[in-house]
This record gives sequence, C-alpha cells and structure tokens, in this order.
Amino acid sequence: MGSASSGRQADARDRDDEGRARNARPRDGLGRPLPYGAEGVRRQPEGVVRTPDESVAEAQELLDAGKPFHAHEVFEDAWKSGPEEERGLWRGLAQLAVGLTHAARGNVTGGARLLRRGAGAVEEWASSAGRERPYGMDLAGVVGWARRLAEYVERGEATIDARERAPRLRD
Repeated sequence: MGSASSGRQADARDRDDEGRARNARPRDGLGRPLPYGAEGVRRQPEGVVRTPDESVAEAQELLDAGKPFHAHEVFEDAWKSGPEEERGLWRGLAQLAVGLTHAARGNVTGGARLLRRGAGAVEEWASSAGRERPYGMDLAGVVGWARRLAEYVERGEATIDARERAPRLRD
C-alpha cells in the first residue's frame, strides 16, 4: 500500500510506455524541476532522430531562446542516434549546452568544468576527424566561446543570462 503524499501515491512512479523512469514534473527554461501542477516549459521529446542539419538548427533555436538544457537534449539525441564516428562531436556539444545551463543556474564550478570539458571534446573530435566546419558549424568559434565563458563564469562578476550568452553554432 502506498501512502498519499502531496496528492500523489508514494508508490506511483513516472514511467514511459516501456517502463523506464521519467520525471513528469514540469521544468523551467533551464531544466530545473518545478512543483507538480506548476506551468513549466514544454519539454523536448527524447529519442527523436533528426538529420545533423535539423539537430544544429533546432539546438540553435533553443539556445537563442535561453533554453540550453533543452538544446542539450537535441544534441544527446544526435549522439545516440548518429554514426559512431560523430558521437564525440555531439557529446561535446551536449556538454557545452549543459555547461551553459549550470552557469546560468549559478553553479560556477560545474558550469566552468562542463564548458571546458565540452570544448576539449569538440576540439579533439575536430582534430581527429580533420573537420572544423561539419554541417556548417564553426567549431573553432564554438570552442573559443566556451573557453571565454568558462573564464567569465569563474570570475563570478555577474549572473549568466543563457539567452545573451548563447553560442552561434554557425556564423
């Protein structure tokens, strides 16, 4: 028997159609959970297979809207569904989006660390693949953006606005 807690059964769990755990709580634009019943930002569907160009365009729209957490979901889908040889690129871009998310949430250490890790992953992928502009992306520019933002975040001079600090994936 489950006990009632805030109108929800203690043993009731958010699950998808395949039984995997899913948190149905609404989220804000930076992916932070809100109370049940609150109005949140529409969540990115997970597991969507897009072309690389669609992934870049959709992620840029989300970044421009100040929703890097949601852009991360798009990059994560690309890394999970794309060709093995591109996984490092998409994973690195996802880390950059999560780094921006953490920085905007005020997590200085986590934000800077993920921005640097993502920049390193993207740079390493571009170097090993011999490609600096896959799908029209300016990877050198994105890496430079991430490293500059990591330094800025660590100085702690101001709150990071995810919309104002969003990278330009294509120039």
